[in-house]
Amino acid sequence: MSVLVYTESENGKFKKTALEVASYAKAVANQIGTTVTAVTVNAADTSELGNYGVDKVLNVSNSTLEKFNAKSYAEVIKQAASKEDAKVVIVSQSADSKYLAPLLAVGLNAGYASNVVEAPSNTAPFTVKRTAFTNKAFNMTTINTDVKIVGVSNNAFGLVENSASASSENFSPSIPESGVTVQSVDVATDKVTIADAEVVVSAGRGLKGPENWGMIEELAGVLGAATACSKPVSDLGWRPHSEHVGQTGKPVATNLYIAIGISGAIQHLAGINASKVKVVINTDPEAPFFKAADYGVVGDAFEVVPALIEKLKAFKAANA
Repeated sequence: MSVLVYTESENGKFKKTALEVASYAKAVANQIGTTVTAVTVNAADTSELGNYGVDKVLNVSNSTLEKFNAKSYAEVIKQAASKEDAKVVIVSQSADSKYLAPLLAVGLNAGYASNVVEAPSNTAPFTVKRTAFTNKAFNMTTINTDVKIVGVSNNAFGLVENSASASSENFSPSIPESGVTVQSVDVATDKVTIADAEVVVSAGRGLKGPENWGMIEELAGVLGAATACSKPVSDLGWRPHSEHVGQTGKPVATNLYIAIGISGAIQHLAGINASKVKVVINTDPEAPFFKAADYGVVGDAFEVVPALIEKLKAFKAANA
C-alpha cells in the first residue's frame, strides 16, 4: 500500500504543480508510514520526481493520451490506484485535475477534498484544512471513506526536496473509448504559464489598448512572471482568453499578484484571492481592489510601471 500521486506533465516535462503534489504526497506518506508512487502520462524523464520523495513511478506511454481527456485520465489513475492498493490519492488543483478528480472519486468510491492547503492534521480520522468561500475562510474536513482523494491548492504546500531513488516501471492500463474528441487546445504563449507562475503581472482596461501591453510584458520579464488580464480585456480581444484570470477565468494562487489598471470586480477578486501578496496600481483611490490589496499605489500606470521596471533592473544589476 502506498500513497498515489498524479504528476502532470506538458510536452514531456513536469509542471511545477506536479513537484508540489509529490512533496505533499511524501508528507502524507511519512505520516502514515508508507511510500509514494507517482503515475505519469507521456513524461520523457521521470527521475526528477525522486528529488521530491517519490519512491516508484508508473509511467504510462500512450499516444491516445497526448491530449487531455478527463474520463480517460481518471481511468488511468483509478487503475494505478487499484494496482498499488492506494488508500490516499493526491492530485493538484489545475484545471485538468479539477475535471478528472470527481470522475476518479466516483470510480474509486472515494471521498474528495479539494482546495487543501496543509498536510493532514490527523490521519485517523483523515482530516485536512481547506479554503472556503472563495478563499475568504478555512474549514477542517474529515474524509471517512476507505479511499481518500486530496486536491492540493497551487502554491499552498510548496516544493520540499526529499531525495530518493525512484524506480520506474512501464504501466499499460486499458484505455476506454470515451466518445469525446478534443478539437483544439488553447495554449498560452508566455515563457511562464499562469498555472505554474509564482508571480503574475495582470492588467485591465486602464491600459487603454493592446498597444500598451509592452510595458506589462517587460515588467513580467524582469520579475520572471506570467502575464494575465481581466475579463473585459480578453472579451475586447486585447489579450488571449488563456490569460483571463478570475472566477470566470483561471483562478490563481501566486506568491505575488500585481494588478495594474484593474478596478477589482468581485468575480476577479474571487479568482485571485488565494494569492499571498497582492499589489494594486490604479489612478482611482476608490477602486474596490485597494480593499483587498496588501500594497497599493495610487498613480498613473504609464508613469509608475516604467519607473518600477527601471528600479527593478537596477536592483537586479546591483545584486547580480
